[in-house]
Amino acid sequence: MDKSEILKKIQHGLIVSCQALSTEPLYSSFIMGRMAFAAYQGGAVAIRANTPSDIKEIKKAVDLPVIGLYKVEYDDSQVYITPTMKEIDELMEVGPEIIAMDATNRLRPNQQTLAEFFKEVKAKYPNQMFMADTSCYEEGVTAKELGFDIIGTTMAGYTEYTKGTKLPNYDLMKRYVDTLNMPVIAEGGIWTPEQLKAALDLGVWCAVVGTAITRPQNITERFVKGI
Repeated sequence: MDKSEILKKIQHGLIVSCQALSTEPLYSSFIMGRMAFAAYQGGAVAIRANTPSDIKEIKKAVDLPVIGLYKVEYDDSQVYITPTMKEIDELMEVGPEIIAMDATNRLRPNQQTLAEFFKEVKAKYPNQMFMADTSCYEEGVTAKELGFDIIGTTMAGYTEYTKGTKLPNYDLMKRYVDTLNMPVIAEGGIWTPEQLKAALDLGVWCAVVGTAITRPQNITERFVKGI
């Protein structure tokens, strides 16, 4: 699929994030593949997934576009979503339709700026689609200027300067939609179908839901707190 076909396929739909870290009970590429298949059966239009091994397994299980990322922590940076070229290279080997990366204004490993990093990435992989995981409006504007294909609200509330932000961040979604004139993906804090519809009604291209669907320990905790 070319970029326009990928965007058409995900428009107005639900993307399900199928991720489990090594500290979580569902940590397994096989399990993430089955989780993705369950999401596909439920009507998901795409899958967001972490690590090349999970993406490889998911692509065996479903014929859906994949937003791939690779979470790796480095000692000299707070950026952990696809932070360096090493992660980009490894993701490219398994062929996700879209690669997501942290697009906040924080420095990456080796004190590299997003602008410096993304220039190298685009030069090496000019035909790949990229999603910018942002936390505030200024980062979205920068991401558009740098040439990202999609802007996401993924990091809202997860940077030092956006802590305490109420999620879902409808204000940021609407501001992006009204001013950036490019595909916006709503992501972060969507727990209910009503919140999902509210985000889509703002005019976002599509939306991602993760924890509310694919993290049973968090879902259980939410119910337990309710009683």
